[in-house]
Amino acid sequence: MTAVHGSTVDIPTQDGTADAYFVHPEGEGRHPAVLLYQDAFGPRPALNAMADRLAAEGYAVLVPNVFYRHGRAPVAPLPAHIDHDNRGEMFARLMPLMQDLTPDLVVADAHAYLGWLADCPQAAEGPVGITGYCMGARLALHTAGAYPDRVAAVGGFHGGRLATDQPDSPHLAAATMTAEAYFGHADQDQSMPPEQQERLEKALTEAGVTHRCEVYQGASHGYTQSDTSDYNAEATERHWAALLELFGRTLRG
Repeated sequence: MTAVHGSTVDIPTQDGTADAYFVHPEGEGRHPAVLLYQDAFGPRPALNAMADRLAAEGYAVLVPNVFYRHGRAPVAPLPAHIDHDNRGEMFARLMPLMQDLTPDLVVADAHAYLGWLADCPQAAEGPVGITGYCMGARLALHTAGAYPDRVAAVGGFHGGRLATDQPDSPHLAAATMTAEAYFGHADQDQSMPPEQQERLEKALTEAGVTHRCEVYQGASHGYTQSDTSDYNAEATERHWAALLELFGRTLRG
């Protein structure tokens, strides 16, 4: 695979500076840009490795620390392996940060991330792709709905609470999206039950969004995250196939 170069970068926002991991194929040239939205645990070696794999496929990938208002990544101490014994303690620390990140702040921050990519010499001109994991799938929907002229593709994997009955539910972004979308739901995920899956599917269909939603049997919430006990190698490879197909079709023409 293509060799890649990764580094930490700082992105000015309306509320300060967001630290981020940025990786691209080595050498000169510009590559289709991808915004990779984190799960709750944030930028860390396992997530950066996913960005590296995307970059090796020919993409310039930005992984922002969306919790930057609370400090640079990692904003909370992370164990080498996140399992069911330490997960509760981790979420107790991280849940207030997740609740503080309102849809309005997500949209404001996305403006900074997309602007940074637009000015980046390694990123190709034109629309970007977004992939989001767990909470990141929600951020991806909000971003695609707010910036339809900048986002060509959205991949969301094991996302939770994507289609609630709240007035700011992420699925409502479908009304203004122009991006093609793919969602890979985990069948063992209480945060995205069948009724929410159906609500998301209906919203995308009624809005005329080109999309595909699939349920990964035997997969848990967090199935792509290799440093957690929910990791599922088979489901993860299925996700890579779907994501690379989506980006290859929408970002490469």
